[in-house]
Amino acid sequence: MRNEETGMDFDFALGQDPNSEFHQSDEFQDIKGMMHGRLVDRIEDLGTDFANWTPTMVKRFVAQEVEAFTSTNRMPLNATDIQRIVGDLTDELTGLGPLQSLMADESVSDILINGYKEVFIERNGLLQKSKIRFIDNKHLMRIVQRIIAPLGRRVDEGSPMVDARLPNGGRINVIIPPVSINGPVVSIRKFRTRALEASDLLAYGTLTDEMLDFLHQATVARCNIIISGGTGSGKTSFLNMLTQYIPEGERIITIEDAAELQLLHEHVVRLETRPAGLEEVAEVTARDLVRNSLRMRPDRIIVGEVRGGEAVEMLQAMNTGHDGSMSTIHANSAGECLHRLEMLLSFGGWQGSETNLRRQIAGAIDMVVHLARLSNGKRRVMSIAGITGVEDNVVSLQEYYRYEPALANGREGWVNTHCQPKSLKLKRFWSPARSRAEAM
Repeated sequence: MRNEETGMDFDFALGQDPNSEFHQSDEFQDIKGMMHGRLVDRIEDLGTDFANWTPTMVKRFVAQEVEAFTSTNRMPLNATDIQRIVGDLTDELTGLGPLQSLMADESVSDILINGYKEVFIERNGLLQKSKIRFIDNKHLMRIVQRIIAPLGRRVDEGSPMVDARLPNGGRINVIIPPVSINGPVVSIRKFRTRALEASDLLAYGTLTDEMLDFLHQATVARCNIIISGGTGSGKTSFLNMLTQYIPEGERIITIEDAAELQLLHEHVVRLETRPAGLEEVAEVTARDLVRNSLRMRPDRIIVGEVRGGEAVEMLQAMNTGHDGSMSTIHANSAGECLHRLEMLLSFGGWQGSETNLRRQIAGAIDMVVHLARLSNGKRRVMSIAGITGVEDNVVSLQEYYRYEPALANGREGWVNTHCQPKSLKLKRFWSPARSRAEAM
C-alpha cells in the first residue's frame, strides 16, 4: 500500500499486536520520524513557549497532532499503533526519547547501545536485548547530545569519545565513528535511587550473616580493606555497604572518577577527578586528589577504584596512620588482586626494590574481599582473605571464608576455614565458635 501524499510504502497489516515486530520495523520508525518533523514545525508555527508546557499539555498536543496527521494522510494505523507513537513522541519532546522508559525502570542497571538498532539492558545481573530502538543514527546522536550538553561535554569527529557523570549520579560513555565501526556506541550505568544495604545483600544471597558480622567487626577495627572483582561484580555497591559500619565522629574523604558512593555518614567530603577539557582546563587525577586529601585531616580515605599511580599514595596513607581506608580494584581473584596492585605501584613510580614493595603491601592492607558475578547473574562474595605477611618474597594470604558452588548437601554456600586472623586488629573478634560452614 502506498500513500501518494507522503510517498511512503505501507506493506504492513492492520491490527498489529503491541508486542509485534512492527513497532521495531523501519516502516514504523519512518512514520515516527516524519511525525516528529511535523511536530517540530507545528511548534515553531504556533510560536508558543513550549518549554513551559506541562507533560500533560505536551501529551495532549501530541495526541491531537498525530490523530490529525494520520487521518489526513490516511495512514493504516490502529489505535494501539497510534498510542505507541503518541507515547514515543511525547518522550521525544519532553525526555530522552526511546531511553526514557529504560531510565525510569529501576530494575534496569545498565543500558548498552550498539548503533541505532541494537539496545541491550542488564536486568537482575543478566544482559538481554531490548525491543527499544532509534529511528537512525542521527536520532541516536540527537538524544546523546541532549544528555551530554548540560554536562558541558561534547562529542564529535574531533573528539569522538566522552565519559561523564550524569546529574543523578549515573555514568555515560559515548564513542562514535570513525573510532566506532558500529555507529554511535553508548554505555549508561544507572544510579540507584537507594543504595544497597546489608539487608539487601543478605536477601540476594551475596554473603551470610556470619560473614557480614565478620566484615562489620573488621570495619570497626579499622582494617584496611581492598574489594576486588570483575566488571559488574558489585564492588562499588559492596564498598558503599561496608561504609555504613564506620563509626560516627570520623572524617571520611572519598575519591572517585565518577561520584557513585552514597555514604550515609555525618562527616563526608566527596572529591571527583576531572579530565582535561577545552580552553586549557587542567586535568585533576585521582593521584592528585589522594595527595591533597592527606592534607585535609582525614580519618579514613576511600578511593572508589584504584587503577593508576594513585596506588602509591593510597598505600602510603594506609601505612601512615590512616587505618580503616578502603578501595576497589579490578581483578579475577584475591591473589590476582595483589599482583595487579604490585603492577600499579610499579607503573606509579614506586621507588624501591620488589621486596620492599611487597612488604609495604603486606603492612598496609589487612584484608581482601573478592566478588564475582556468576553465569546466572547472581553476585557472590567468593573469598574473604587476610594478608599474613611476605613469605619467599611473595605476599601471602589466608582465607577466612570461601564460596563453594556445591557443599556436601549439594547446595551452594560458604566454608569457614577456621583460620585465626593474624591481624592484631581482628584477633580480639575471633572465636572458635565462628568456625562453621553455612549453606543457603
